[in-house]
Amino acid sequence: MKTTKIPTATRERLLRSARKVMKNAYAPFSNFRVGAAILTAKGQVFTGCNVENSSYGMTNCAERTAIFSAIAKSGPELEIAAVAVIGSPDNNHEVPCSPCGACRQVIYEFGPRALVFYQGKKGPKQSLIADLLPEGFRLK
Repeated sequence: MKTTKIPTATRERLLRSARKVMKNAYAPFSNFRVGAAILTAKGQVFTGCNVENSSYGMTNCAERTAIFSAIAKSGPELEIAAVAVIGSPDNNHEVPCSPCGACRQVIYEFGPRALVFYQGKKGPKQSLIADLLPEGFRLK
């Protein structure tokens, strides 16, 4: 599956955007803030942070918040080229944080060739969403 190359400057811009929006997270229960930034195929950047809820199942992840914001603004033809994810328990110390399974499926729905940038156990990582979700599916 062909993927889009993302220039280093664009990757860094996405990571900076994710770090910035992470500070807006509402995480009173886990104290784990996550920020995400998506790059659309049209070059637009949308951000989102995690929003927890007393009813834990109603919590929304940063990645899905960013994607849903993009759809709300631009419509359902969204095509994701890249996603950056940053997670921190204290807004300063980044820890390994890749998208959860639900977010992987939503990313795949709108960007089956998307690149995902995140912090791994040994430093920054870059993966294709198809590698993170090898059996992802779309009903289109």
